[in-house]
Amino acid sequence: MTAATPGAVVVIINPISGPKRRGSPSERVQIAKRAFDRLGMRGDIRLTERAHHAYELAQEAVRAGAGLVIAWGGDGTINEVGRAVAHSATSLGIIPGGSGNGLSRALKIPFDPAVAFERVLCGHDRLMDVGEMDGRLFFNIAGIGLDAHVAGSVAAQINHRGFVPYLTASTRDLLKFRPAAYSIETDAGTFETKALIVAIANSTQYGFGAAIAPQALTDDGVLDLIVIEDRRFLGNVLRLPSVFLGSFDRQAGVRVSKVRRVRIRSESPMLTHVDGEATRGGTDVLARVHAGALRIRA
Repeated sequence: MTAATPGAVVVIINPISGPKRRGSPSERVQIAKRAFDRLGMRGDIRLTERAHHAYELAQEAVRAGAGLVIAWGGDGTINEVGRAVAHSATSLGIIPGGSGNGLSRALKIPFDPAVAFERVLCGHDRLMDVGEMDGRLFFNIAGIGLDAHVAGSVAAQINHRGFVPYLTASTRDLLKFRPAAYSIETDAGTFETKALIVAIANSTQYGFGAAIAPQALTDDGVLDLIVIEDRRFLGNVLRLPSVFLGSFDRQAGVRVSKVRRVRIRSESPMLTHVDGEATRGGTDVLARVHAGALRIRA
């Protein structure tokens, strides 16, 4: 396809994201075309072909001066497109198309793609904060510990779509995962802790309605730091329902604070994730917020 023209709208579709009910690649393309036709607009539609292709396509669109880049996929696809769009004059639009759809749910974006298209094509921009951990931008949640381990376990499965793989991996890993000791330095001071998870949230939930940071806001200029101490298996399991009831931040052993910058140190290399994409980090990880660094149409 030809390069995007200045001010153009570009749709980047991950054709394999999410469950089959989200539509086949050809069905997604047709839905996008009908949305443009219905509103009398024109747009370029691109399909990703490999890992990190969404980032490459979004970079091309930003360089060409596109006014709006729409990511149709899950949190991973949104992260790739968002990384290319952040700190630019191009706006990000989202069509939920993944399994968990954490950021889409938090932003209350309709799951019906036709309705979501109309909202994004007719909506107005607002500024949204962007997180950064270990040099990697994130828009939803980044973390260290059990959640990163679960993200890595699920990603390693051949077919990891839907809620069941996450539930299975979380239950299995909760039985064998050992909490680590951390030294955590924030704007307000330094403290030592032994935790299952150290999460840094720009938004409220991982996905599927699992709100680990129910008070987080995407435009308040800060990140929510959530430190989850180990309560042994039974205590950890008893806290789980509160994640879906919006009260997890009030549970025993859960420490929440608002931060602009946080440094996390551990004696051993830490397994980390940003927006569900796991990677092996070092023993010293820095996270910070870039306030209002993304224009979003949501």
